[in-house]
Amino acid sequence: MADFAAARLNMVESQVRTQDVTDVRIHDAMRAIPRERFVPADRQHLAYTDIEVEYAPGRFLLKPRDVSKLIQALRPMPGEKVLAISAPYAAAVMEEMGAEVTRAEAGESVPAGAFDIVVCEGAVSRVPDAWTAALAPQGRLGLVERDGPVGKACLYVRTPEGVARRDLFDSFPPVLAGFEARHGFAF
Repeated sequence: MADFAAARLNMVESQVRTQDVTDVRIHDAMRAIPRERFVPADRQHLAYTDIEVEYAPGRFLLKPRDVSKLIQALRPMPGEKVLAISAPYAAAVMEEMGAEVTRAEAGESVPAGAFDIVVCEGAVSRVPDAWTAALAPQGRLGLVERDGPVGKACLYVRTPEGVARRDLFDSFPPVLAGFEARHGFAF
């Protein structure tokens, strides 16, 4: 039988803290949340490895390094409203940190202007307009944009002037089904 508690501690020490994730609230939450409960039984042995783990057809948990860096960039605070899109582990971590989390699957409609944070654990070729529209004033959106072999984790912030975007780090998760790039014909 796998020692998931030891694997969880090792994950935080070797994959999270070593990647400049300095928010101890994230460390504590990741030590408390059994990541193996988010994947099917036949994949639980992969829950703490440094890979994206498929939890449903076409749906993956981000690597521990990537999800922790993304959460740190989003800076969730207790009481903030979070929309977690195809992001079950990120949702649980932010809930443990005191955020009020609403879970949704990619492709579902989302209410406009309602969330302090929107997070997605899968990659998309381009951020859907509905996701940025779901941000409240000063709201933050964290996800990976990928149109090729390398993706970029990005942070979007709703400001009074509009929505600003910043690249965070390279990331390689699979693109969510239905969110692939649509390339047209060009000369």
